[in-house]
Amino acid sequence: MDPKVTQTFERFKASLVRNDFDTCSKLLSQLKLALIQFKSLPPLFADGPTAVQELTLASKYSIPRDIFEHAVVLSVKMEDQDAFERDFFQLKPYYTDVGPRLQQSPQEYPILGLNLLRLLVQNRIAEFHTELELLTAAALENPCIKHAVELEQSFMEGAYNRVLTARQTVPHETYVYFMDLLARTVRDEIAGCSEKAYDSLTVKDAKQMLLLNSDQELFEYIQEEHPEWEVKNGLVFFQKAKDSAPCKEIPSLQLINQTLSYARELERIV
Repeated sequence: MDPKVTQTFERFKASLVRNDFDTCSKLLSQLKLALIQFKSLPPLFADGPTAVQELTLASKYSIPRDIFEHAVVLSVKMEDQDAFERDFFQLKPYYTDVGPRLQQSPQEYPILGLNLLRLLVQNRIAEFHTELELLTAAALENPCIKHAVELEQSFMEGAYNRVLTARQTVPHETYVYFMDLLARTVRDEIAGCSEKAYDSLTVKDAKQMLLLNSDQELFEYIQEEHPEWEVKNGLVFFQKAKDSAPCKEIPSLQLINQTLSYARELERIV
């Protein structure tokens, strides 16, 4: 592998440790441009006189794969989901297509699990299951993958308390960002259901329902996310939220006409 690539990668890793994101982004662009020169590597897989040598060096040093793994970590630290998706799909061929030539990376399962968590946060459930079906039996037994699978099951079952408490048991430090996003989504879902189901709740009940630890956390959440809620005399009132919600009328006459039309068509067929 080109010594310049190796040197630039070392500078990139040092900047990542310091959380110097501007330097990381500049160096990452340089690294990606350098990797384009190696035509036999993903995504081109082009045949040529140097193809065997390039793949051999990639297999020996694993630097291309390591670069994209660190790029994924950088995107999480920068809280940039679009960058995460781009970098993950640039990395994925090194797990699937080049994988048999390389020694398995210790970051493979954590990153695959992180991608599953991202899809869950973005509510892309169909893609979540598609990615899951592509994993091996060994991968499915890994704690990082199992964590994402259990979260999805809890989310689908409506067991939001399990989703919120799962943040305390994340299998990898990079998961915290997406877990915080998921917790926010879940709290918003609970809050939406609460304001439709109740006219008011005690502060204690609202705090318990939203799985917040203190009254102060509840008041901060209301101020930031639901300023239309009113807190008076130890109660949280939802009436303003109900009044401001758009009223959706059911087109009953249209539904009746459609039903009668379907009935006539069925009678004709029979």
